[in-house]
Amino acid sequence: MSALYPFIFKTIFKDKIWGGDKIKTYLHKDFSPLPNCGETWEISGVKGDVSVIKNGPLAGKDLAEILSTYQGELVGKHNYQRFGNEFPILVKFIDANDDLSIQVHPNDELAEKRHHSKGKTEMWYVIQADPGSTLISGFNQEVNEQIYLDKLNSGHIMDILNREQVHAGDVFFLPAGRVHTIGKGLLIAEIQQTSDITYRIYDFDRVDAQGHKRELHTQEALAALDYHVYPHYKSQYTPAKNEPVNVARCPYFTTNILEYTQDTQHDYSALDSFVIHVCVSGAYSIRYNDTHLDVTMGDCVLIPASITNIGIQTSGGFKILESFIEKESD
Repeated sequence: MSALYPFIFKTIFKDKIWGGDKIKTYLHKDFSPLPNCGETWEISGVKGDVSVIKNGPLAGKDLAEILSTYQGELVGKHNYQRFGNEFPILVKFIDANDDLSIQVHPNDELAEKRHHSKGKTEMWYVIQADPGSTLISGFNQEVNEQIYLDKLNSGHIMDILNREQVHAGDVFFLPAGRVHTIGKGLLIAEIQQTSDITYRIYDFDRVDAQGHKRELHTQEALAALDYHVYPHYKSQYTPAKNEPVNVARCPYFTTNILEYTQDTQHDYSALDSFVIHVCVSGAYSIRYNDTHLDVTMGDCVLIPASITNIGIQTSGGFKILESFIEKESD
């Protein structure tokens, strides 16, 4: 029997120029002594920010260490062949007390060429939204590189960006290349490829505590941007209780919303993948073998591929984002 079990990791807190205090007030995570917290990294294999196990016999070991030791037992044989010793998904919570910069991420091909890195496709689930909150995803009209540059250089970049009204429960899928930003007043759970490459396009002329503007990546962004316009940017899904509801599917991750009011059993034996739970409301207990793990809002759990069947018990109900990587088609 594998020595692996469902893991919770120590939260990595990051203060940001646009960060607030919802990580503390909504998710009950104490980020002191930081002045604010814009992001938490909950499950990360990014070099320099590798998650450390918080619970159980392997507490204190980091994700890179257990991945290199347990390999396919942790992530699935298929995923280990594909990604090797790099854990392929990064999970964050983001609190935007102010608008984030307008930005874009490169795809795998461009990121490999420029940075020897993976690209960054991501999805957002809105946990909480202040009244009137908005975000930007994509363009609101067909543009090309010249039109885009003319708008950017004349200070009118916002004119061609698609702004969306946002409410709790909304989902946005953002493939690499899509221009975007998270707007003021939003608390978001983010599932993304393991990558920390961002090209900052526009930052509202903000300055930091030392009076410096943040670096922009105007030239780098040009080859990364998808200039097309699309009919929908907000993911269309119908909420349902006590059954999985798919909200994202791509080569890098599949994500379902599980909103349950009752106990349930989950069989992951067909996946050949780890499974991540991001608890966005409520509480439950994961039962496996003869042990259990209590999970509450704000917890993120990594269930190793070697655990193929779990029971979930709840008294008051819960909502989680369930993510894994499906096998690539032959």
